[in-house]
Amino acid sequence: MSLYQLQKFLYDVNRDPGVQGKYRADLERLLDQYELTSEERSALAAGDIGLIYVLGANGQLLMLYAAFLGISWPDYIQAMRDGVIRHGPVRAGIYAMTTQLDDKVAGV
Repeated sequence: MSLYQLQKFLYDVNRDPGVQGKYRADLERLLDQYELTSEERSALAAGDIGLIYVLGANGQLLMLYAAFLGISWPDYIQAMRDGVIRHGPVRAGIYAMTTQLDDKVAGV
């Protein structure tokens, strides 16, 4: 996994109007500029917020990317929840899940 490259892509799209223009003009060509796994590339190409979250993207970067895609806040939150259900626990990054979805933590 190339979490750094995934997050760099998100950062660049979120902050650089030139990159945003490239995104709109030719997303595939833009994605070629980053060393992404096929899963990361597919998730970005599809705008799959849930999978991008599960892959470990930082929530601040992902939140702004979702807004760039025109995804509302409630839909963004739901997409992350759905991503965990569909793709399993967050695999990397600061949100990595060390328990399974049905595990009790601290007796809760």
